[in-house]
Amino acid sequence: MRSRSVTAAFRKAWQDQHPDGSVIYRDLAADPVPHLDAVTASTSYTDPADHTPAQVEAYAPRLELIKELEYADAVLIGAPMYNLTIPSTLKAWVDQVTIVGRTAFVEDSPIKGTPVFVVASRGGAYGPGTPCKGYECVQNYLQAVLADLVGMEIDFIVPELTTAHSNPALPLLIPLADAPKAKAYEDAISKGKAAAPNVAA
Repeated sequence: MRSRSVTAAFRKAWQDQHPDGSVIYRDLAADPVPHLDAVTASTSYTDPADHTPAQVEAYAPRLELIKELEYADAVLIGAPMYNLTIPSTLKAWVDQVTIVGRTAFVEDSPIKGTPVFVVASRGGAYGPGTPCKGYECVQNYLQAVLADLVGMEIDFIVPELTTAHSNPALPLLIPLADAPKAKAYEDAISKGKAAAPNVAA
């Protein structure tokens, strides 16, 4: 739930700065996009003019999601860590919008250079110097796909130790939990105020 509250703080700060701005909001948990299957994946490397009827049907929702990205001046993503990685619903969205030749490895893509703010919340500590640093698969993955492949300008907000107060295995981390929580909200508000007018969240 921490990722939701931090993204909400970002969004409120943004809307306070841009009361007439537009937001495209997607709750991938409540309304998930389809996971990639063989037919949908095949639309990535087939010219749309040559799509079969099944590919046309599978490609339509991908195109809608991509057009949302192309419209946005900035993107906000809540990415809680589930079992060391992102939720499958977010993975499905990433898979749908990542198409080589359309959004990935395209020099003149309208998405290239778009700022994307990722609230990467996690119950433990996975930063440099921690015992679990090698298991950080949220920031590494999203950096590789959204920044390196798609060319977006990625910026992470990281609330961590979010389960310190509730997890019996983490009592020694309770004194350390408040600082990253406060910083995450501070970062969300400051970056929300500075973000561009049209945000896809």
